[in-house]
Amino acid sequence: MKLNVFKALWGLEGTYEELLKRAAEAGYAGIEAPMPSLEDEAGFKQALKRYGLRYIVQTFTSGDHVRSFEEQVERAATFEPVLIVCHSAKDSMSESDQDRFYEKALQIEQKAGIQVGHETHRGRAMFTPWTTARLLNKFPELRITADFSHWMNVCESHLEDQEEAIGLAIARAVHVHGRIGFPEGPQVPHPASPYFEKELGLFLGWWERIFTRQSKSGQRETTFTAEFGPPGYMPTDPFTNKPVSDLWEVNEWMTERLKKQYEQWVG
Repeated sequence: MKLNVFKALWGLEGTYEELLKRAAEAGYAGIEAPMPSLEDEAGFKQALKRYGLRYIVQTFTSGDHVRSFEEQVERAATFEPVLIVCHSAKDSMSESDQDRFYEKALQIEQKAGIQVGHETHRGRAMFTPWTTARLLNKFPELRITADFSHWMNVCESHLEDQEEAIGLAIARAVHVHGRIGFPEGPQVPHPASPYFEKELGLFLGWWERIFTRQSKSGQRETTFTAEFGPPGYMPTDPFTNKPVSDLWEVNEWMTERLKKQYEQWVG
């Protein structure tokens, strides 16, 4: 199974031309980012083609969440994306409203013919292992983007008591966001830090289970995006507000570590 690593544009400075060129030169298969503004769309698409980059679209539902989702999926289709990552629904919705949303969302996905990974994100319907498990059990066709850093933060634990829900999430994951969280936050200062060795090991173990399961199922390709973010995900010096780590370097480190581990897992 081929591993395709994507470059998150979140928090990076520069024009699309500059960022896509840099991602291509660094050897990434593609980029992951929200859709550009309408005025930047043509140039963005041209740059993707010029640098031979694939695209994972990030979307965010709001207001009338079903309509918001449908409109964004329709526009995303014009980019011919690898997949769509969606921050979908809200944690404050009732279970019945969440169910109505995902029932419609699955119909929209099927009509569009594009894989959607609904992200396990704070503030969204899938903000905890148990809310996600309820939805995955109710909707067998539902698929996720696995970002377990949020769960570790929300649960304020290493998720020791959530193995059943994690196992279900692993079985439904179509994409991985590579960020290491810890019980008090969604992002460690640097994944190479010896002070967060336990957390790094836990996340690598979950990712190994996702990728080996995909490989054993006969899947030919998979995707991974290192997604450490800028301040305020990135810790900063309290008096200068300067980030404690370089965003590009942190995500490069995480990508290279994952690639090395992946060779051992999948071969």
